[in-house]
Amino acid sequence: MDTTDAVAPTLDIVVRPARDVDAESLGRVHAKCWHETYDHLISTAALERVSPLRLAELWTHWTKQGDEYHQYVALVDGEIVGFVGSGPARDEDAPRDRELYYLYLLAAFHGTGIGQQLFDAACADRAGYLWVADDNPRAHAFYKRNGLTRDGAQQVQPFLGEELLEVRLVR
Repeated sequence: MDTTDAVAPTLDIVVRPARDVDAESLGRVHAKCWHETYDHLISTAALERVSPLRLAELWTHWTKQGDEYHQYVALVDGEIVGFVGSGPARDEDAPRDRELYYLYLLAAFHGTGIGQQLFDAACADRAGYLWVADDNPRAHAFYKRNGLTRDGAQQVQPFLGEELLEVRLVR
């Protein structure tokens, strides 16, 4: 009997800037990530209205926003599995000049280090802030490891026709 430990396959990971030609794939991944992330916070009916096609249409615009916006995709074996975006702060009372708008990674790739690679690509060592669902312990743990802490601000954000309580994290 062979007692050697099995070696996990090495993933071929590439993190690169998002491009307009990625829009269709980003729409699909974005929709799936929303289902995986918000299924315990948003009703099934609301999540069923998520349209990968509509999200793809939004991505065609988001990828053309300008140099002050940093948007990256993570690919595994040539397929997009996650994405991240940051840019100028959008809040009037912003605690920092830069905001992390989103970071999503398909659940199958959680724990692989890809989320960290995406975060580093968009945020590097810059100070910034983000809004995150209050009831998202995995995200809170990730951001805490990256030096972000609650600053006491919270908001109720409309999301897919419902409401989501978000808290602000800052570093």
